[in-house]
Amino acid sequence: MGSARDPSSRHVGHPLLWSLLILVAAAAAVAVYLVATPGPTAFAGGKRVALTEYRGTDPTGVPDELKSASLVKRGEYLTNAADCMVCHTTKGGVPFAGGRAFVLPFGTIYSTNITPDAETGIGAYTDTDFLNVIHKGTAPGDVKLYPAMPYASYTYMSDADALAIKAYLFSLQPVHAPALQNTLMFPFDQRGLMRVWSAMFNPDQRFTPNVDRDPIWNRGAYLTEAMGHCGECHTPRNLAFALNNRRKFAGAVQAGWRAYNITSDRRSGVGAWSDTELEDYLSTGHADGRGTASGPMGEAVDASLSHLASGDVAAMVNYLRSVADVSSADLPEPRSSPAPTRFAASGDDGAAQSRGQVVYAGACVGCHGWTGVSPGIAAATLTGTRAVNDPTAINVAEIIIHGGERLAPPGPSNMPAFGTTYSNGEIASLANYVTARFGADASHLTAARVAKLRAEE
Repeated sequence: MGSARDPSSRHVGHPLLWSLLILVAAAAAVAVYLVATPGPTAFAGGKRVALTEYRGTDPTGVPDELKSASLVKRGEYLTNAADCMVCHTTKGGVPFAGGRAFVLPFGTIYSTNITPDAETGIGAYTDTDFLNVIHKGTAPGDVKLYPAMPYASYTYMSDADALAIKAYLFSLQPVHAPALQNTLMFPFDQRGLMRVWSAMFNPDQRFTPNVDRDPIWNRGAYLTEAMGHCGECHTPRNLAFALNNRRKFAGAVQAGWRAYNITSDRRSGVGAWSDTELEDYLSTGHADGRGTASGPMGEAVDASLSHLASGDVAAMVNYLRSVADVSSADLPEPRSSPAPTRFAASGDDGAAQSRGQVVYAGACVGCHGWTGVSPGIAAATLTGTRAVNDPTAINVAEIIIHGGERLAPPGPSNMPAFGTTYSNGEIASLANYVTARFGADASHLTAARVAKLRAEE
């Protein structure tokens, strides 16, 4: 008979197997960390209670001056606060009738008609249907919506406010506007996958006030997170395309435009801005020496923020100031000093004029000046603005291509569009000249990058 094996050997794993298990566990932990994200107000700590248990001023609803207004009037204010019109209106189209294209890396999504047309809009929606769309991202027929509809932010909206918005939308003239077909590549065209995404990233919870913060902070948090959904543009996304609140408000690129860092980091965020400058920028789209809103931010100001009561804008600023500072390493501190006044037929260094300088001399200097301080239009001053102090020059190129593109012309700026006037190479050269002359660091934008920016619109 052979010798018996030591029974204890059955309980000793192979070292390679244990190493593999450790690696798998570590990889799983990293994956969970990369996709898991804290809630939008988790950074503040403190105790949270249900809205019905909160003893402070109700942070939801409309400001005091509208408390006695009709449901439709209150709904109009809240619709503006939630910035619904911009996404649900195509350029030149009927407001709220949908059709706006959102170009994503994996295809294009079109917004839908939210007028009260019973066939192509939301006219047949019950209150429950509407709340399911707002809070769960689920349309009638158990259709899962893509998170281009920011329901993971709107989920914090109170039922009362959501239904007030519904009342306002139902007061509009119905528009017959069938939905356009999305063009998404596989597997992103499988709506069923949105169930998994929602289960992971949509808490389906209403706003809970923080009893350790004052009423102004709670009002600002509600307006910024549940209504204005500012993080949808200004917060980077994780691998699953959900908001990465570990870098809350640190900035991101949306629709080809860069939504900048709005934390209180002094170098790359808005820490050097005064409260008055921030309030001016949010309510008018311009702050002297800081810049003028264009692109998606200009739309947000015109269609949403400019319609808010001054106290609500101040509450949002109060809340923004409480968010932890996050640095954007690629953004230098904006250059605050004007460029030299000298200019001759040659370049600033005595060399031949650059291509960008020639374009600037012919199309830009009349409004923006050679120093970057506009000789007559405050909104045209380039000195100190974030866009010309961004070495990627993304927003400079976008503004050259599209102009001010404000919804409420002339707004604070009448910047014309030059996208059809100049080639991709000329726009790249102009953007590089502007950042080199007026910014802290010169950009190195290429014609190919400009072409890509055009395609992302």
